[in-house]
Amino acid sequence: GGEDAVVTVREERSAPVAGAVGAVPGSVVPRWREGLDAGVLASDYRRIMAIVTELVEEAMDCRQLAVALGLEPVPAKVEGVRSKAKRLAARGWLVEAVPGRFSVAAGPGGGS
Repeated sequence: GGEDAVVTVREERSAPVAGAVGAVPGSVVPRWREGLDAGVLASDYRRIMAIVTELVEEAMDCRQLAVALGLEPVPAKVEGVRSKAKRLAARGWLVEAVPGRFSVAAGPGGGS
């Protein structure tokens, strides 16, 4: 329950500090709110949002997303996409209604 959420937040806050030397400006995913569009996201995240928003009627799994991004559907690439999709879902940009399958949240998709 709530205890897990606290642990996750702490991990997310500590991760950028550990990798601060190689951090890319704009790579932080802001929490979605009214008036924000995918333009505020780093390019990899914008590409994921564009694919999920424009090309999909229903939820996509991470293997499908990796292929749509032009990546080989090998475990390392799929896991990278999964990590980004989960971060987008945690911040309200995407919805993961079924584990491992992502679709556009009501806000970001409806505003476009």
